Amino acid sequence: MKILIDFFPILLFFGSFKLYDIYVGTGVLMAATVVQMGLIYSMDRKLTVMHKITLALVLIFGTLTLVLHDDRFIKWKPTVLYAAMAIALAAAVWIWKKNFLKLLLGSQMELPDPVWQRLNVVWIFYCAFMSLINAYVAAYYSTEAWVNFKVWGYAFPLVFIVGQGFYIARYLKTDEPQA
Repeated sequence: MKILIDFFPILLFFGSFKLYDIYVGTGVLMAATVVQMGLIYSMDRKLTVMHKITLALVLIFGTLTLVLHDDRFIKWKPTVLYAAMAIALAAAVWIWKKNFLKLLLGSQMELPDPVWQRLNVVWIFYCAFMSLINAYVAAYYSTEAWVNFKVWGYAFPLVFIVGQGFYIARYLKTDEPQA
């Protein structure tokens, strides 16, 4: 159910873009993201900082796209989001000496500090990579190509998350006694 909630705004965006255009797709994305956040809030009774930032960026860049009738704004939203994440994670770990990943997820899984540190650095580079690749596609390809990249580009986060899962699995403590 959670996965469906995570992906339905982008799927609705893609479908409405294919049936109509980028402006209808943008409006649908904005509405679907508001509904998505409402569903998440009704289930969890809270929105994470990342949810709030995503919602704000979708609404701001979507509004600019629709009001100015300029598709560049919605195309650059992922670049800004990923760049902001990379900068925030980097500043937290290298300036303030805080590990946001551990602060956010430490209550859900217990990992050694060096593993949290490596994960944080990997996330910084992943977010920077995603920001740069979206910027490249947004700048040098058509809107149609960008939308296709946006949908099929979900392979990047899926591969990243699965790889990260394999990496941390060996460090997670299990409750089962060893044979």
